[in-house]
Amino acid sequence: MGAAVAVEVPAAQTRERLADFVGAMVATLPHVRQRENALVYVRGLIEQGGRKSLQPTLFRLEETPARYESVQQFLADSPWDPGLLVRAGAERVAPELGVLAWVVDDTGIVKQGRHSPGVKRQYSGTLGKIGNCQITVSVHAVGTRGTLPLGWALYLPEEWCEDESRRARAKIPATVAFATKPQLADRLIEQAAGWQVPLAPILADTAYGDNSAFRTRLHARELEYVLAASAEISVYGPEATFTVPERNGAVGRRRSVARPDRKPESLRALAARLPAKGWKTVPCRTTPAGEEISSRFAFVRVVATHPVRNNNLPPREEWLIIEWPKGEDAPSDYWLSNLPPNTAPERLARLARLRWTIELDYRQLKGELGLDHYEGRSYAGFHHHCALVTCAHAFLTLERLDPKAPRPA
Repeated sequence: MGAAVAVEVPAAQTRERLADFVGAMVATLPHVRQRENALVYVRGLIEQGGRKSLQPTLFRLEETPARYESVQQFLADSPWDPGLLVRAGAERVAPELGVLAWVVDDTGIVKQGRHSPGVKRQYSGTLGKIGNCQITVSVHAVGTRGTLPLGWALYLPEEWCEDESRRARAKIPATVAFATKPQLADRLIEQAAGWQVPLAPILADTAYGDNSAFRTRLHARELEYVLAASAEISVYGPEATFTVPERNGAVGRRRSVARPDRKPESLRALAARLPAKGWKTVPCRTTPAGEEISSRFAFVRVVATHPVRNNNLPPREEWLIIEWPKGEDAPSDYWLSNLPPNTAPERLARLARLRWTIELDYRQLKGELGLDHYEGRSYAGFHHHCALVTCAHAFLTLERLDPKAPRPA
């Protein structure tokens, strides 16, 4: 699952392939100047150099001041849909990747000041602390031959959504309202699920897996998932049975929701009481060198408490996957999954451990392609930049898979 690699200043043939690829990706843009600017910007992202913000990028490309003004307007104000560009890249490249999963995550983009849309002092997993940053949620296809972003959504804290003057300065559309990160991820997943790309189980960390509404919505759309969960999450264990209570008297309302015969317990408590025979060592990861890595897991059918007790939903069984490496004092990780009851343990374990590959994607998107280098203060501009970075990433992925293959016009 190697990351695409940035190229040196492209040779003539590579530039021709890049022009053909970007031309196909931006064919839906209505104006020729938009398509020209897209190619200039993507080329600037790909070619070697320092910071990938607009001014130094166009300086390295020896573009004119007029081109700078045109590209700046194209990024910040031009009314084109970045989702169309991301979709074109996804439908072209994702089928080449041997897709195993879709990974949901979010990343922090460090910022100075307070005017970039969504910026505030907030916790960022990227920083590992609270810092002044933007947070963007993204979904990525992960396969045996590479990765590819499938969508981006900038997280807007409530204080931003409620501040009309800041919204106006950042050109945030009136239709954009506050949404949690799981809600943003859900919309991106729903959007990409309607494209011609391979569907696969959705993976995410505890910020998403602990959200019962997120899991319920995925399941309702018949999308599979393996989502990390916190040890404190409450479930009904495998021994629990659910029955619909009798109604109260002859005239009482007939009950419809099944109730459990016992109290719930935390994932930590359930793991601690599992018998020794409930644990098995299974392969869970293959290194780039081909080495098989195994660990000790338990696989248990459970029912999450929150949907039953708080939302009055019928009980729904999920897989609880627990990793407890030998010699450790406590389990290292927990996951909840709606994969079928007959799913092989090794597949559950491999999917659970696959999410880490997203870090390689972010590393390239930021370190090589300038995802975190956009300096504009426009909400649309941020998403336009992310779409063009995705286009550059998609081209490099194809180059790595088959450097000599002609690109479709």
